[in-house]
Amino acid sequence: MNHKILEQYSEHAGPDVIEHLKQLVEPLIGLKVVHVNSTKLGGGVAEILDKMVILMRELGIDTSWEVISGEAEFYTCTKNFHNAIQGNRVNVSDSQLEVYEKTNAETAERLRDKLQEADIVFIHDPQPAAMIKYIDSRKAKWIWRCHIDASKPFRPVWKHLKNIISYYDASVFSLASFAQRMPHPVYLIAPSIDPLHRKNMDLNQTDIDEVYSRFEIDPERPIMLQVSRYDRFKDPVGVILAYRLAKKMLPHIQLVLAGGGASDDPEGEIILNEVRMAAGDDPDIKVLLLPGDAHLTINALQRAADIVLQKSIREGFGLTVAEAMWKNKPVIGGDTGGIRIQVVNHHTGFLVNTPEGAALRIRYLLSNPDILNNIGKTAKEFVRENFLNTRHLREYFTLFYAVLHNNIERIELS
Repeated sequence: MNHKILEQYSEHAGPDVIEHLKQLVEPLIGLKVVHVNSTKLGGGVAEILDKMVILMRELGIDTSWEVISGEAEFYTCTKNFHNAIQGNRVNVSDSQLEVYEKTNAETAERLRDKLQEADIVFIHDPQPAAMIKYIDSRKAKWIWRCHIDASKPFRPVWKHLKNIISYYDASVFSLASFAQRMPHPVYLIAPSIDPLHRKNMDLNQTDIDEVYSRFEIDPERPIMLQVSRYDRFKDPVGVILAYRLAKKMLPHIQLVLAGGGASDDPEGEIILNEVRMAAGDDPDIKVLLLPGDAHLTINALQRAADIVLQKSIREGFGLTVAEAMWKNKPVIGGDTGGIRIQVVNHHTGFLVNTPEGAALRIRYLLSNPDILNNIGKTAKEFVRENFLNTRHLREYFTLFYAVLHNNIERIELS
């Protein structure tokens, strides 16, 4: 078997990690796995699957990636699901639920042969969750993967979703604090980044200089950066407020907000307009709307930045945190969700709850460059040990063993 792609990860994760993966996958070779989510472009789930599917194939697992898509009302419904899981009180109308079920039924019919032949079906988030109801005679083990913070969901909507998810053989959450009780086994697997992805690979200085020039950013002055979709939970307006507070003592700082939308998020344009209004005509605030495949641009922006923020008020995991830390950047992140397991105060960055708190940490780091650099170095090593996709693969393979062996406590590999 050719492991050419996998071997490239040895430099980043270490040869022992790669060898362990090869040994772990040996009894799983030939397994048929189907992943289904709502988009192949935009958002952390798509970024993870983009390389995860390739690596699974290279290791001998017959893996495919399918997408559910629907009309505008379908995405309105699933965005409401997403917000409700994160605790917002939202109303999901009967007409939206009808469109949701219809779209899932049609997608299940389109993928019927592939889903019935699979050994494992991996469904990501609420959008395609109801497909399971429309596949009879299921031989596969169906796994629902929740990438959202479900710690305090809006109960009426969650009750509806849980009735659907109860059909599954297992659920996966990113953190213990996110998980809900289920009538089947629940597993905890944190997301990851790909060190070879265009967003994370090493760049030449000329690539970074090009970004300075294109977006009229002054390389001689400190740069604050937040990379995220224009989503209310990412609190981009709060980032602008933190910048304005910090700028009172550090008038030379600049702020870059870089983001885009995802095809399954109908609220993105509304939030973007709010951000532009908050930025006003300040020449030191750059509000960038980037396409979903602007990976090299984001990479260069993260490397150009002095401090990276992810001031979310709710967050499933926050892959942009690990991405920035991988580039030796200290991160100031919201004290919420998966950011908490990435940002360790005074070691890999700082956790904050308010714009005032973020501004305080911005001033502290920019006034202490040695501390800023040391935190950045520690951050990269923390990602190497905990948040690369080689670790993610290992835990997925372990999950496959568990569900295929009916979750028995001890599995002998020979």
